[in-house]
Amino acid sequence: MTVRRIVANLATARPAEVARFYRDLFDLEIVMDHGWLLTLASGGSALAQMSLASEGGSGAPVPDLSIEVDNLDEVHDRAQAGHHEIAYPLTIEPWGVRRFFLRDPLGTLVNVLEHTG
Repeated sequence: MTVRRIVANLATARPAEVARFYRDLFDLEIVMDHGWLLTLASGGSALAQMSLASEGGSGAPVPDLSIEVDNLDEVHDRAQAGHHEIAYPLTIEPWGVRRFFLRDPLGTLVNVLEHTG
C-alpha cells in the first residue's frame, strides 16, 4: 500500500477568498473546483507528509500547516505587501530551517519555511 497524497482540508464559507490568499502567496493553482470545494496544488511534485508535535519549536505554538518553499524571502515579501499577520518573525532555527508563521484569512497558523542547507 502506498499513500498517494495527503490533503489538508480547511473549513470555510468563503473558499474563493481563502484560495486567493494561497494562490497569491504560494502560486498554487486550482486543480478542482466544485464551488463549495476548491483544491489547490503546486505545479511541481510535493511529498505527502504529516507531523505530530507537542510544540512548534523555539517556543512557538504548533502550526496548523507547514509549507516549504524554494524562495522564503519572496513569500515573506508578498505576505508583508499583502498586510497579512506575521505571527512569528522570520527566523533561522538551530535545526537548519529559515521560517516565519503567518495567519490566513481563517486564522489558520501557517509555518512557511525553507531548508538552509
